[in-house]
Amino acid sequence: MGRFLLGIIIGVILVPAGVLAWLHYGNVPVAVTDTAFPQEHEITHAAMHARIDKEMIKTPPVQADEATFVAGAQIYHDQCASCHGLHSKPSSFGPHMFPDAPPLWEKEGNGPVVGVSDDPPGETYWKVKNGIRLTGMPSYKDVLSDTQMWQVSLLLANADKPLPPAAVDILNGVTAPPVTPTPNIPFDGKKTP
Repeated sequence: MGRFLLGIIIGVILVPAGVLAWLHYGNVPVAVTDTAFPQEHEITHAAMHARIDKEMIKTPPVQADEATFVAGAQIYHDQCASCHGLHSKPSSFGPHMFPDAPPLWEKEGNGPVVGVSDDPPGETYWKVKNGIRLTGMPSYKDVLSDTQMWQVSLLLANADKPLPPAAVDILNGVTAPPVTPTPNIPFDGKKTP
């Protein structure tokens, strides 16, 4: 019985006290250049993907057409390119973030996937809208309208396909004519006819 009580004391009091002391004395790897916790990537991504799968909107309320891609390219150029880079110009600081900001216009290895083109548009929309804690990815729900978030999400979902020349020009950093702002239309999650 004494060993059992000793085990409870160690487990309930000493282990949390040790963890708190470790946190208090600055031993936690918080710098970008620090070595990650063991299994950190797997643990955080499993929880994030479970949340996204639960809340993701499956059917975009915006059509994937030329107007959407051009508007999405302008939004991407203005809001996303500094971290994720442009077509032929990678970000100067995105690779030095933790985790690194993925280059969304480069192929992954030798495969056909460009950026997040293998993710459903609803997953990218969720990430744009909500952001991702402790990664540098901000939430755009108070910056962009739902339509704008869908436009950039659909653009990125089609990054591995030919895009309209006007969108490519914007993504190559060529000055484009100003785009008429998309009105901030509330989206209730239901597809309108």
